[in-house]
Amino acid sequence: MKICVLGAGALGCAIGGVLTEAGHEVWLVNRGRAHVDAMRAQGLTLREAGVDRVVKVHASTDCGEIAAASGAMDLVIVLVKSFHTREAIAAARPIVGAHTTVLSLQNGLGHEDILAEAVGRDKVLAGKTYTGGVMLGPGHIIAGTQGKETHIGELDGSLSERVVRIAEAFNGAGLITEVSRNIMGTMWDKLLVNVATGALSAVTRLPYGELYQVPEVEACAIAAVAEAMAVAKAGGIALSVTDPRQPWVKAAEGLPQEFKASMLQSLEKGSATEIDYVNGSVVRWGERHGVATPINQTLVACVKGVERALPR
Repeated sequence: MKICVLGAGALGCAIGGVLTEAGHEVWLVNRGRAHVDAMRAQGLTLREAGVDRVVKVHASTDCGEIAAASGAMDLVIVLVKSFHTREAIAAARPIVGAHTTVLSLQNGLGHEDILAEAVGRDKVLAGKTYTGGVMLGPGHIIAGTQGKETHIGELDGSLSERVVRIAEAFNGAGLITEVSRNIMGTMWDKLLVNVATGALSAVTRLPYGELYQVPEVEACAIAAVAEAMAVAKAGGIALSVTDPRQPWVKAAEGLPQEFKASMLQSLEKGSATEIDYVNGSVVRWGERHGVATPINQTLVACVKGVERALPR
C-alpha cells in the first residue's frame, strides 16, 4: 500500500516507521526542513524500551514532490495539528487521486468535516489512536506504539472493504487496530483520554511519570473527564467508558515515564496547542446541550494564558 503521513511529527513518524518496516511504501511529510533532511540522510531513528533502531524512510516537505516520484497515494493519514488541517489537505491535493482514502487520526473533534469539504465525504475515514511519540531531535523519536490501540471507521458506520483492508495493514505492522461501527463514540472515547492529561500536562509542564504522582492533578483530571462524559450523554453519544477514572488510567498505559502529552510538546516548541479541539470541544458541546463545564473552561483558560506568554 502507498501511504502518506501528512504531519509526520513524533506520532506520525512512530506510525509511519512501523508501517515502513511492514513493507509499505510510506512517505513522511513534515514542514520542518531539519527533520526531513535528517530522515533523508540518516533514516528515522525509533526508540522503544530505551533501544534505538533506524528505519530507512521516504521523507519530504512537499506533496508535489511525492506525486512526481510516486503518483497518487492509496491512503493519506492526517496527523497535522488541528488548526493546520485545511491548509495541509489543500497542499496534499497532488497525491489525492480517484481511489485515495483520507484518514484523520488527529486529536479532538471536527477534522472530518474540514477534510470532507476538501476531498469529498466519500473519501474520508475517521479514527483515533492511543499510540504516542516524543520528538528527541530531528529524525529521532520515542515511539509508543506497542500495546496501544487504534480505531478507524466509516463516517456512516458501515463495514466497508477499504476500512477492513486498512485495519489489516495496520495490524500487520503491529498497530493494534479495530474497525468501529460507532465512530463518533470512538472519537469521544479518545477525546476523554486527551481531556484527562493534555491540558494538565501543558499547564504543569510535567511528563507522565511526574504528572501521575500528584493526587490533586489526578482529581482534577477525573473531574474534567466526568464533565465531558455528561456532555457526551446529553449529546446522544454512545460511550464505551463508564468510569471517569478509566481515561486517566488508559492515557499512561504502556508509555515511558518521560512521555509528554502532545500539548506540552507543542508548548516546549513554542507553538500553539490543540486546546480548542480537545477541552474546548467539551465546552462548546456543553453550551450546545445545556451542560455546565467549569473545569474544562478553566483548563482552556489556563492553557490559553500559557500560550499567550510564549515568545513571539
